[in-house]
Amino acid sequence: MIVHRATMRVIDGVHRVHATRLLGRRDIAVKFFEGDTDDAFLLAVRLNVRHGMPLSLAERRAAAERIITTHPSWSDRSVASVAGLSAKTVAAMRRRSTEETPQSNIRVGRDGRVRPLSAASGRLKASQILTSRPDVTLREVAAEAGISIGTAHDVRVRMEKGLDPVPAGRAREIRRPGEDQTASPPHPGGIGAIRSRHRLLGRDPALKYSTHGRRLLQVIGVTLLDEGDWSRALEAVPAHWLTTIAELAHHCAEQWSRLAAEAENRSRRSA
Repeated sequence: MIVHRATMRVIDGVHRVHATRLLGRRDIAVKFFEGDTDDAFLLAVRLNVRHGMPLSLAERRAAAERIITTHPSWSDRSVASVAGLSAKTVAAMRRRSTEETPQSNIRVGRDGRVRPLSAASGRLKASQILTSRPDVTLREVAAEAGISIGTAHDVRVRMEKGLDPVPAGRAREIRRPGEDQTASPPHPGGIGAIRSRHRLLGRDPALKYSTHGRRLLQVIGVTLLDEGDWSRALEAVPAHWLTTIAELAHHCAEQWSRLAAEAENRSRRSA
C-alpha cells in the first residue's frame, strides 16, 4: 500500500488496511509517497482508475475538475489519462467551468513537453523580450516565451523587417472578448518598425558595449509600448494617483522632446 508521508493518509490500499485489521494484525508494509497534497491526489486517482474497485463516472469527472483547477497548464489529454476520461470530455468540462480557475498560456502534454496554448501570445512575449533585452539569445527567448527556437527566430526576423511579430492570420487568437474582431493588425510602418530599429541599434558595438549606450537602449525599450499597453497600464493606477502620473508623463515627454531635438541637431551637424 502507498501512504502520503506528509499527512499519513492512505493513497492506495484502503481495503488492505481493513482486511489487516479484521485479521487482528497490527503491522502492514507500506511505501511512502513524498510530495504535496495535490500530487498525492493525482497518484490516488491514477491508481484507482486502473485497478481495484474502479471509480464511478461521477468520481472520475469530479477528479478531472479538481485536476483542471490544481494543474491548469495540463493538456486535456494529460488530465484525461489520469482521470480515465476522454480528452473531448475534459475539454468540454474545461469550457463549461464557471469557477475562477487559474489560466495558463501553456499546456503540458503527456510526453512532458511544454507547448504554448496560443502561438500568438508566445510571439508577443518574445517580441517584448527581444525589445527590452537586445543581447538575449534565441534559446533564452524561447524558454521564457514558451515557444520553439524556430518561432523565436521568426519573430526576430519579422521585427528586423519592420513587420508585426504575429502574422495577420494569428492576430485573432489573442484578441480579448469584446474587442473589435475586424480590426487590422498594426501597420508595418508603426510600432513594429520602431522596435526593429531599436534592435538594430542594440547590435552596434558603440552602444552595446557602452554603459550609457546600454542604459539608453533599455530606457527606449521600456517605453516602446502600443496604445493598448499604455491603457492597460493605467487601469492598474488608483484614481488618486492619475494626476501625478499625468504630471510625470508630461515631464518625461519634455525630456524625450529635448533628446530628440539634440539628436537631430547633432545629426545635421555631422551630415
